[in-house]
Amino acid sequence: MSTSNHPPTPTHLITSFTNLLWGKSLPPQLLISTVRSSWSTLWHLMMSQLAPSDPSGSYTRPISQFPNPNPHQLTPTTLHLYAALPCPWAHRTLIVRALKGLQHVIPVSIASPGLDGSWEFKDEGIPIGDKLIPTRDKVYGAKTLREVYKMRTGGYDGRCTVPMVWDVVKKEVVCNESYDIIELLNSGFNDFAHNPDLDLAPPELKERIDEWNRIVYPSINNGVYRCGFAQSQEAYDTAVNELFSALNKIDGHLSGSRYLCGDKLTLADVCLFTTLIRFDLVYNVMFKCTKKKVVEYQNLYGYMRDIYQIPGVAETCDLDAMMDGYYKFLFPLNPGNIRPVMPSASDHEFLLQSHTRESLSTSQQSVQVLAS
Repeated sequence: MSTSNHPPTPTHLITSFTNLLWGKSLPPQLLISTVRSSWSTLWHLMMSQLAPSDPSGSYTRPISQFPNPNPHQLTPTTLHLYAALPCPWAHRTLIVRALKGLQHVIPVSIASPGLDGSWEFKDEGIPIGDKLIPTRDKVYGAKTLREVYKMRTGGYDGRCTVPMVWDVVKKEVVCNESYDIIELLNSGFNDFAHNPDLDLAPPELKERIDEWNRIVYPSINNGVYRCGFAQSQEAYDTAVNELFSALNKIDGHLSGSRYLCGDKLTLADVCLFTTLIRFDLVYNVMFKCTKKKVVEYQNLYGYMRDIYQIPGVAETCDLDAMMDGYYKFLFPLNPGNIRPVMPSASDHEFLLQSHTRESLSTSQQSVQVLAS
């Protein structure tokens, strides 16, 4: 019989020590209570940094430090987009960039989540077709996104988030507020876009887009985070009830409307889609949004597939990267880093199945009035 020369792993050492103390019995109640209390304290400490909350324990999303870019002061050929595939806020920008046909004008560097919670760059080789994959920093070869932020005049010590638009010539952050970026990409560079006639925020729909955004952002986009990052039962209960109330409302609306604002895809749809595509993959399980899955909704699931099948959108959706980015890196919510199996209904092949929602596109389509 041969013996291994490999040194014992920390797990084996711990197992041997506990067996020595109490054999195969459960640990003493005092130890369990002590570990539970210590973990609870450490969890709240980590969550206070990851997801700041108000006194009630409700998650409060930090305000972006670089909003409201002025398109008249920008030259698109000097701009560079920094994004990440797991992030729903960055995903918005990748979709609008693709739909408008701005890939040849505004290059993108795709960051990956790091173990310390930062965004870092990893070159994963050559993509297949137009599929987006993690890349190196194509501008400076920086190792992390923080290095790029720090290059701006005067430096920077704040949160280094994606998406972020960077001016390569001025070495300055142009914007890191996702909705401002998609508005900029939609209307700011039509002279350079391959699809200049596509308007995802036409003036005649502005009021309705704003109405939907007032529902979608707080209750759904940010609502899933308010569920997952809640630090009290009361905060979670409030968030989860608002979330599913909004989803039910939208599912009912979509029974007679192809998109949120009728026949036309708008920025409101883009914002809703990036949460829906992650819902069954991540939020339903990891963020405790368990009341219902998107696949169980009569209209939302077909609506999600409809948008996924628009040319250019699927290439921005890396379903595995979405799952990895949450389950393997949000340590406070998943300490074991174990990623569950992908739900069948969220698989690429299922998302390509017929949705028949084009039948709702008619010039005589009735418009549902949004209730306050």
